Amino acid sequence: MGVQERREREKQGIREEILEAARTLFVKEGYENVSIRKIAEKIEYSPGTIYLYFQDKADILAQISEETFARLERKLVAINQDATVEPLDRLRRGLRAYIQFGLENPNHYVITFVQNSFQCSAGARCFGELLKGVGFAMEAGQIKEADVVEISQALWAGSHGVTALLITCSGFPFVEHGRLVEQMLDILMEGVRRR
Repeated sequence: MGVQERREREKQGIREEILEAARTLFVKEGYENVSIRKIAEKIEYSPGTIYLYFQDKADILAQISEETFARLERKLVAINQDATVEPLDRLRRGLRAYIQFGLENPNHYVITFVQNSFQCSAGARCFGELLKGVGFAMEAGQIKEADVVEISQALWAGSHGVTALLITCSGFPFVEHGRLVEQMLDILMEGVRRR
C-alpha cells in the first residue's frame, strides 16, 4: 500500500470517528447541548481537526442523517422493485422495514428522525419510495382511491410513531414488540384497503 492510500484510509478513519462520537453525544446529551469541542474531546483530537472534515456541527448532523437515510433507502428500493410480491404486501413490507431499521439502529434513528428536521435528500428519497409503494397499490386497486401524499403521510406517521415510542419509552410495559408492530401494521393496512 502506498503512502497516499494510507493517508486516505487514515482520513476516512478520522472522519468516521468524528461521526460516531457525534452520534453518541447527540443521542446522549441532545444536539443543542453538544459542541465541536465536546466531540473533539471524546475522540481526543483538537477542535481544529474536526473543522478539516466538517464545516460545523450542523454539517456533521447532516452527514449522519444522509448516511442513515441512504441505508434505509436501499432497503426500500429493493422492496419496491420486487415484482414477485403484490403491491399491498410490498407496501406493508416497506413499512415493516422502516420500523425494523429504527429498532435495529436506535441511536441513528433518534438522531435522524426524532432530533433532526426532515431536511436531507436521502430522507426525501425514502419518503419517495413510500409514495411509490402507495401509488403501486392504488393502481392495482388494492387500496382506496385517495390522495397518495395524504395516505403516505398517514402511513409514515403511524410507522414512525410506533418506532419512536418503542425506542424512547423503554419503561412503558409494551406487549412483545413484534406483536405490537404487526398489530399496528394490520390496523394501518386495513385502514387504507379498498373495500
